[in-house]
Amino acid sequence: MGRGDLTNDEWARLAPHLPKPGRRGGRWSDHRTVINGILFRIRTGVPWRDLPERFGSWKTVYERHRRWSADGTWERILHAVQADADTQGRIDWTMVSVDSTSCRAHQHAAGPPRTVPRIAKRRSTPRQHRPDEGLGRSRGDLTCKIHLAGEGGRRPLALLITPGQWGDSPQLIPLLERIRVRRPSGGHPRTRPDHLGGDKAYSSRGNRRYLRRRQIKHTIPEPRDQRANRQRRGSKGGRPVGFDEQMYKRRNEVERTINRLKNSRAVATRYDKRAYVFYGTATVASIRLWVKP
Repeated sequence: MGRGDLTNDEWARLAPHLPKPGRRGGRWSDHRTVINGILFRIRTGVPWRDLPERFGSWKTVYERHRRWSADGTWERILHAVQADADTQGRIDWTMVSVDSTSCRAHQHAAGPPRTVPRIAKRRSTPRQHRPDEGLGRSRGDLTCKIHLAGEGGRRPLALLITPGQWGDSPQLIPLLERIRVRRPSGGHPRTRPDHLGGDKAYSSRGNRRYLRRRQIKHTIPEPRDQRANRQRRGSKGGRPVGFDEQMYKRRNEVERTINRLKNSRAVATRYDKRAYVFYGTATVASIRLWVKP
């Protein structure tokens, strides 16, 4: 076992959720070796062609990562390991926080054609395909954003990729809609945290109305301009928003989750041209956090 490879305990948590090889075609390369190669590339950020020979053919490793990113396999595995963790009581639902982080796009990630990739002509559009490829120009030139909802144990519950100049507030509802943790006994998956925390970038009437409708308690500070506008309107401006200072102190948990996620260099800097492949890269880094003891 090399540095950074899956341990036996991590492999025992991950292996039951991996897809089985089909009847047609040749025999698949060993899952553990290939996934260790994917993890090595995500952790170090090296080009795929520079993978060490102990992982086998670099093309096999890359193609499996690309296919599983395109058909949603990585996302299904993430939901499965989250369900296992929830069964063991390892998810802290008392406080789920949301935040975003910018990722500088490497020159190798720039310039993908703005069309549906060739896989769409043969099969279907990749699960996380974006016409804009999640790239935008902001103060740091070409960047993309990872919007993240993290639980109290500093692990991601849901991810969303957007161009770097997109704001945080409009992504709150789509991000929360991605939280789906299955229950082993059946029934509807859990989608609602006990409490939601976010910074003032998420403060809007639409977001607060959505959270109240879903009966999600939340601690989101009100910006000064919104407070002044509410007070200027008098009784028509509504009641002051509630704010729990003690709960808001826990918002640092999502920032620490982002730090753990960006320990992977291929997440901190985007090297993937396609948005769906980069989403798969961030998902694999999240899976690694979930399978750790």
